[in-house]
Amino acid sequence: MSNTPKAIRGTQDIFGPDAEAFAFVVETFERVRKLYRFRRAEMPVFEKTEVFARSIGETTDVVSKEMYSFEDRGGDSLTLRPEFTAGIARAYLTNGWQQHAPLKLATHGPLFRYERPQKGRYRQFHQLDAEIIGAGEPQADVELLAMADQLLRELCIADGVTLQINTLGDGDTRAAWRAALIEYFGAVRGELSEDSQDRLDKNPLRILDSKDPRDKAFVADAPQVDEFLSSAAQDFFGAVTSGLDAAGVAWERAPSLVRGLDYYRHTAFEFVTDRLGAQGTVLGGGRYDGLMESLGGPATPAVGWAAGIERLAMLVGEREEASADVFIVVEDDTLLDDSIAALTRLRRQGVSADLFASGSPRKRFDKAVKAGAETIMALAMRDGEKAVRFKGEDAEVSRIEGLLT
Repeated sequence: MSNTPKAIRGTQDIFGPDAEAFAFVVETFERVRKLYRFRRAEMPVFEKTEVFARSIGETTDVVSKEMYSFEDRGGDSLTLRPEFTAGIARAYLTNGWQQHAPLKLATHGPLFRYERPQKGRYRQFHQLDAEIIGAGEPQADVELLAMADQLLRELCIADGVTLQINTLGDGDTRAAWRAALIEYFGAVRGELSEDSQDRLDKNPLRILDSKDPRDKAFVADAPQVDEFLSSAAQDFFGAVTSGLDAAGVAWERAPSLVRGLDYYRHTAFEFVTDRLGAQGTVLGGGRYDGLMESLGGPATPAVGWAAGIERLAMLVGEREEASADVFIVVEDDTLLDDSIAALTRLRRQGVSADLFASGSPRKRFDKAVKAGAETIMALAMRDGEKAVRFKGEDAEVSRIEGLLT
């Protein structure tokens, strides 16, 4: 029996066509974020635990059940990042990035949550992330949603994906709605699930998102946010939806779409599909105008979204690894250095090239043919002289010869 250690449950090794799909998602995101002039940021993989406890909320499942936290040698409690936004907010406050406000930021990389692995969800997973910090206008929400819509279009997965959007209102709206929910659900507290009973006094909005059948029986008749929207909140949401219409971004209202944490305001949204089973959200986010204050900073409006790279790659499907433009075949090993020189020259001029110089010299050309390169260049010795022959379209052969001259 092999003693080779196995991969940790909830992690994955990505290779071949799956890795190409993963890379395609990242490359497309990088191209789109440049079109929208989002600045690139790289964030630490771990932060002080309080960054996430204070921003995500100690009562949430992420903080209470799912974080990978540990004590370092100095006695500090550190946590592998379970999401990007809290770390970005910390960096914004500690690095003086306020001078760049409104700041459009984009990043991507691995995140970590200890949860039950399932289709499209892992304990080490990867996300794309886009944020606009320091902009309180509805246009910032429209900008982010238009960017997300274009990303899905350029990934060629927009068909069958729907933007669902809701408003959580402003601070006054949310306070009145929260009080009404506590009163409504409090009357049936004993009939709610245990999780919802715990959430009732702390995060009553999260009950609206419960999947437990005991809660669903009451959620349908729960007070709706529209009953409490201030005129300012109505105007804000109207400006977002009219901006989406102007940008050609299709949307539908989802009154039950909520965000439980108190710092969320106004817009909440998800791009959803039925092509991934129960894990239907491929991109989601919202406006979090109160987050900076929870980290000890000044009131700072902000809005952002995140998308799981694995889920997007599943929608993209497997992508074949690209073949080289040119294969150089060494049919006589005395010409290996000449072949390496030609290979290097082509690559430095932007030509994708690879070398066949292992195995039987007589079989290398046949292997190159099977590998499917557009052009094959073979080097051999004939009557004591170096001989070069090509296989491919005449125009491409002429171009390669010109580059090597």
